[in-house]
Amino acid sequence: MLAFFDALDLGAVIQIILIDILLGGDNAVVIALACRGLPPNRRMQGILWGTVGAVVMRVALISFALTVLDVPFLKIGGCLLLLWIGIKLFVPQHGHDPRGNIKSSASVLGAVKTIVVADFAMSLDNVIAIAGAAGNTPAGHQVFYVVFGLLVSVPIIVWGSTLVLKLMDRFPLLIAFGAGLLGWIAGNMLITDAFFVERLGEPHTVAKLAAGLAGAFVVVAVGKRLAAYQQSGRGKLDDTDL
Repeated sequence: MLAFFDALDLGAVIQIILIDILLGGDNAVVIALACRGLPPNRRMQGILWGTVGAVVMRVALISFALTVLDVPFLKIGGCLLLLWIGIKLFVPQHGHDPRGNIKSSASVLGAVKTIVVADFAMSLDNVIAIAGAAGNTPAGHQVFYVVFGLLVSVPIIVWGSTLVLKLMDRFPLLIAFGAGLLGWIAGNMLITDAFFVERLGEPHTVAKLAAGLAGAFVVVAVGKRLAAYQQSGRGKLDDTDL
């Protein structure tokens, strides 16, 4: 364990935490909605157990994703998905809100089940992004990075999401930074797909840097373009379009 902390890749941990904050803003809202029907003296219990359940479920999903990402072409698909998720961050969302289907529960167990099920349905973007960030760390330590990053980010998600969202509204540059991060991870996922590695070998550091920068540029450029297109009134984008 000491050897693991000595070799800890802080960059990967920070990426995982930023991804959780950026893409996990709805988690705090889901938890609040699911627990609002509980008696006041049991709400914190529901929040804590619901958060634990959601984290355990997500670790299992990400561990599975880390395993299957070694299959050729899957990282290419993950790259395309992350590019689109990053682009969507620039475009205001309208229409159906999945949080509207979250019902409160009168029991802690019911609230926990609601939180876990809702988080499962909403966590595809987080799972792919975190798997991509952890995929560049040593194979034997990837799950530890995932668990460590998620545990560190839990209090930020539960108690800090509202503050983070307000900061994003006030400082749009934070959205561009977060979206660019997703593009960076997407670029690295693309160039490390098994299909390319088998034919071209492991990419060099310069190639990874170029791929990451290209991915970040694509996300920011296309995202800003779509946002400007919608705000100009020439296009109407909603959840069905995205």
